[in-house]
Amino acid sequence: MTRAISLHNVSKAFARGVRVVDRLSLDIDPGEFLVLLGPSGCGKSTVLRMIAGLEEADEGELRLDGEYANDLLPADRNIAMVFQSFALYPSMTSRDNIGFPLRIEAPGTDPRPRVDATARMLGIEDLLDRFPSQLSGGERQRVAMGRAIARHPSVFLMDEPLSNLDAKLRNHLRAEISRLTRELGVTTVYVTHDQTEAMSLGDRVAVLRGGVLQQVDTPRAVYALPRNVFVAAFIGTPRINLLRGVVRAPLDGAMTVSLGKQALRLPEPLSLDHRLLRVQQGREVIVGLRSEAVRIARHATARPGEVPLTGLVEHVEFQGHEVLVHFDTGSRPAVVPDLEAPRPTGRPPRRRRRDGATVLDRLRDRASSKRAGPVVVLEHPADTGPEPAPPEGRLPGDLVVRTTPDIQLRHGMQVPLLVDLAHLFVFDQHGERICPSPARLPDLDE
Repeated sequence: MTRAISLHNVSKAFARGVRVVDRLSLDIDPGEFLVLLGPSGCGKSTVLRMIAGLEEADEGELRLDGEYANDLLPADRNIAMVFQSFALYPSMTSRDNIGFPLRIEAPGTDPRPRVDATARMLGIEDLLDRFPSQLSGGERQRVAMGRAIARHPSVFLMDEPLSNLDAKLRNHLRAEISRLTRELGVTTVYVTHDQTEAMSLGDRVAVLRGGVLQQVDTPRAVYALPRNVFVAAFIGTPRINLLRGVVRAPLDGAMTVSLGKQALRLPEPLSLDHRLLRVQQGREVIVGLRSEAVRIARHATARPGEVPLTGLVEHVEFQGHEVLVHFDTGSRPAVVPDLEAPRPTGRPPRRRRRDGATVLDRLRDRASSKRAGPVVVLEHPADTGPEPAPPEGRLPGDLVVRTTPDIQLRHGMQVPLLVDLAHLFVFDQHGERICPSPARLPDLDE
């Protein structure tokens, strides 16, 4: 099948040779809604601009509908772009803003029929004679979307189009964007740093960090089986609990994952995923537990696959429909750098080698390009050393548990917990997932 958009080893560098996009390979199918997700500055908008032809790739190949497009002018790509800043002409009415690209593409033709049809689709017929200064933020964004839709492009590119709007309006327009793109069947690439938008809109989500593609999959698969600790930490609300641990696998006893003052005892017989942890004997690992993987055990019996833990209540967040409880379990949090800002590789663009570089040099370059800076910080062994301070912006405690509002807890209470080992993530010191097995496919019916 011919891909609507195909990027192969595409790279882009700006000042000082720092790569903002590093050897990105990505295929997008016709009619697919793909979300580029990542922290601010990770290169996702640059990818969008290269697809549009507003930036030139330093390396690699871009194909549109199977045709080589690196040298194609933006006007010849049949692509419509919706910007974060609306980008409307202030001296034109909404009708003229929507019809302007139509008049440029087909001089002498009457754009009014397509403008009117687009306005009906978006429900903005009563706004056509108003100027941008007379419109609210949501109305201006609808007009900007109308200008893109009226062109009947083969690809929509949307660069954080909802980030300047309030939360209620974002939710409303998010639903409209989803409905419109599916009705029109147009291939869409949507850039955002908001994981809620990514998870609710995308057929697939591509997570970027420091210009490097970390994982691309369906929203449910990215959440259920993150490829590395960065993806696990970036996807999910509240953020996944990441704890520093050590695997203990004695020959004459049960395997455990020590979390400092407590340990998770893995039940016998070991599952296939847990057997894979034997090779980590004595090594530091990162344990990942989402807030729904732990439950409060008061007046409850353990289910198969659950193991006990104890937590001291540090803080209670009442959310109305749920409560987030922050516990101190005596564990040490693992800190993932660059969740909100990238750490660039600092490597200059790769050029054709004529200096007799060895095979080892090329392999080393290739391996280092797969990660963008350190994935996780483990400053001390998990069982010794001083207690670390909470990361900046994080509330006290090392474990956040989601529970129902009918459970009454207060600061200082010692509470029994149950950990569901079926939802246990274990990552190595480089942040790569080792449990569940990297070869395992997500069971979306779980």
